[in-house]
Amino acid sequence: METFGIWSVLPPLLAIVLAIYTRQVFVSLTLGIWSGWLVVAGGNPLTGTYDTIEGLVAVFQSPGNTRTIIFCALVGALIVFMQRSGGVAGFIKVLNRRLEKYDKEDSPRSRAMVQFLAAVTGVLVFVESSISVLTVGTLYRPVFDKMRISREKLAYIADSSSAPACILIPLNAWGAFIMGLLISQGFSDPFQTLIKAAAVNFYAILAIALVLVVIFFRWDIGPMKKAEERARKEGKLMRDGAKPMVSEELTDIEAKRGIAHRARNMVLPIAVMVLMMPVMLGVTGWEAALEQRPDSSGFGKFIFAIGQGSGSASVLTAVVTSLLVSMFFYKLQDLFNLGEMVDMTMKGISGLMPLALLMVLAFGISDVCRTLQTGEYVADLASVLFSPALVPFLVFVVSAFIAFSTGTSWGTFAIMIAISVPMAESMDAPMILTIAAVLGGGVFGDHCSPISDTTILSSMASASDHIDHVRTQLPYALIAGVLTSGLYIVLGFIYT
Repeated sequence: METFGIWSVLPPLLAIVLAIYTRQVFVSLTLGIWSGWLVVAGGNPLTGTYDTIEGLVAVFQSPGNTRTIIFCALVGALIVFMQRSGGVAGFIKVLNRRLEKYDKEDSPRSRAMVQFLAAVTGVLVFVESSISVLTVGTLYRPVFDKMRISREKLAYIADSSSAPACILIPLNAWGAFIMGLLISQGFSDPFQTLIKAAAVNFYAILAIALVLVVIFFRWDIGPMKKAEERARKEGKLMRDGAKPMVSEELTDIEAKRGIAHRARNMVLPIAVMVLMMPVMLGVTGWEAALEQRPDSSGFGKFIFAIGQGSGSASVLTAVVTSLLVSMFFYKLQDLFNLGEMVDMTMKGISGLMPLALLMVLAFGISDVCRTLQTGEYVADLASVLFSPALVPFLVFVVSAFIAFSTGTSWGTFAIMIAISVPMAESMDAPMILTIAAVLGGGVFGDHCSPISDTTILSSMASASDHIDHVRTQLPYALIAGVLTSGLYIVLGFIYT
């Protein structure tokens, strides 16, 4: 297959190197895209620059890309709604009442139950990883302190139950972003593909499983063991000399003054969005179900339709419906007037503009890599060096390295999916395993990285020393990472 040769790897390679060196993902991706169109233009900088601009504009020619970008922006509005309406504060208040009985006893069973509730909360708030860690840290820190459970343990539970849950339950911005990347690689059923990948996303599964093992079997190892012994025996929640990352304001948006804090103002928007996603997948895939499964029952057709539905149309419709229902619900309570709700919507959209821009750049580098046939070239080169069975393992390791070095799993997804999907296709490697390896590797590197925003936020929400959090979480992340690597090697040979 004819390609641009070694020059076809310039865009992703430049993006990776610059991201690691500068830790500026936006700049790195932009220069990676520009270098790709420069190659296409035969080295002419003026033509390459013009083609770069046109390439980014062309991202919006895809309805799926545009829907996904708009969805991510509107999720910001939904997050502001839940905070300003007192929904997040109300949710914390309700759970605090449930935790009161555990404040009065210090038995191993109570300690385990409180930690388990923290982990469950982190998983249930899968709508956004930042909201998840902030909720867990804000809610459980007073209880953990009373029961002499170390701040490092709280930060670990918050961190290791947030991103893994978001990637395994893709009814959120994570899912929309990844589905958009898959659509740009030619997948006609991105939601179904993502669900299949979740089933073999071993790092995310093992990360959550390890949290439960640590809680119920008190499997404290390495630095975590010392931290827990210190807290339990000496009553020191942090080591001497620790510098906790404390924020006076754990959330950027406070609840409106003078209103009651009600959990339902958070639960309803999330419930509407989550329920609308499978409904809209079924609606948008119904025509395909009628054509391909005419003899199936109505329920059977609907289940099949979900796998054939439009992920981008479904998530966008779901978040718009959630916003409209929330506006009506808040108006019934007389919480906000129309002007306030419009202002909150604009504030939320502006807050997630960096994410929307990241998506534009992710789609842009994917397009230029496809033009340069990067995946095909890397596949031809790789086929000489190693077996297709090793593709998932190698993709997992490389993704983890990029995420660790840059501190961003999303930027890793943008770079690696554009390379790994065409490579797996050309080498006839296990496609679902390869996609899962990219996603799991991104989260793995993110968990190990001291510059990851989620890791930093977990330390802040838990008022833990940041380096202590990284040190105590690292052994568990490495255990899950090593086990995942072994599974990908074994399954790679089984399914190749």
